Amino acid sequence: MARDAFHAIVRVALERQGWSITHDPYSLRVGGVEMFVDLGAERLLAAEREGRKIAVEVKSFLAPSRISEFYVALGQFLTYRLGLQQQEPERILYLAIPLEVYETFFSLELVEAAIGQYQVNLIVYSPETEEIQTWQ
Repeated sequence: MARDAFHAIVRVALERQGWSITHDPYSLRVGGVEMFVDLGAERLLAAEREGRKIAVEVKSFLAPSRISEFYVALGQFLTYRLGLQQQEPERILYLAIPLEVYETFFSLELVEAAIGQYQVNLIVYSPETEEIQTWQ
């Protein structure tokens, strides 16, 4: 299975924020189809005494056509979210994208509309600093 170019960077960034990586990759088998989300992570929120679980699909957007990568990323996100709802509904799915892509491509009107319409959770990371810039 091929990993995204920034897979390790996102993993490090999540760990720096206190997340424990529990799955790498996080596998789903739903409706006769096997799928692999890049990362599964958990974080214990001591104040609330309950854990928070996430799954993260990492995208680099390094290919020449960002719209083609967006089609793939959105399709994977929606399919993985459907699978998670059936297999582990308490786990929240995020799409991790680089900061530069967030500030340029993801600020385009059509892309913003799609993200809002399909309620895509985003993690914006910096490949240079290996840090998460924002959760959306």
